[in-house]
Amino acid sequence: MAQKANVLVVEDEQKIRTALADFLEFHDFAVVQAVDGLEAQRIVRDKKFDLILLDLMLPKISGEQLCAKWRQEGLQTPVIMLTAKGQEKEKIAGLELGADDYITKPFSLEELLARVKAVLRRTDPGRAVGKIFKFGDVDVDIAALTVRCDKKEIEISRREAQIIQFFAANPNRAISREELYEKVWGEEMSEFGTRTTDMHIAKLRSKIEKNTNEPQIIKTVRGTGYKYESG
Repeated sequence: MAQKANVLVVEDEQKIRTALADFLEFHDFAVVQAVDGLEAQRIVRDKKFDLILLDLMLPKISGEQLCAKWRQEGLQTPVIMLTAKGQEKEKIAGLELGADDYITKPFSLEELLARVKAVLRRTDPGRAVGKIFKFGDVDVDIAALTVRCDKKEIEISRREAQIIQFFAANPNRAISREELYEKVWGEEMSEFGTRTTDMHIAKLRSKIEKNTNEPQIIKTVRGTGYKYESG
């Protein structure tokens, strides 16, 4: 049985907090709740989470301050900010402080679930969420580190799995080599980064594309980088 992803929901409004927790638990996440920034800070010291849903406007310590503090302390747990409509500057500030995504209230629970799954895929390909999925016309099994195309099963490396997960979480968007390298390798782009990225894309294409001269899954965007076209 796949291990459940642990999610911390930090929200001071009880109705919203309870609704989020119930919905995520229904979708097989393990959920812990915090009512304010101080409680969230204490909980995170004692327990490891796979993702944090963090309301921006919290009593005692704001979500913005909390996210900044966590990142300064080296916490790598993905954070999705919950923001009120019209807080555009706060959203940008949150992303600059290290939040991985944000969602604006009011939002649908289905949209929230999609964002949660996308962030988990992007940040940790080994998570239970999204382990087996379609990538173009290829079946990807992240847990087994294999892809199946034309009835053949092919092994992929963990780095190739991370690349697939990142593209799957960001469909139909041109992604620069710099962004891909920084998100997948977790390092700033260096003089070797462009070559490293291109070599990994070429090797991955040799495993998933029917014709590497005319790739249809991971396409080259001239002057920018690459794009995964979904649907």
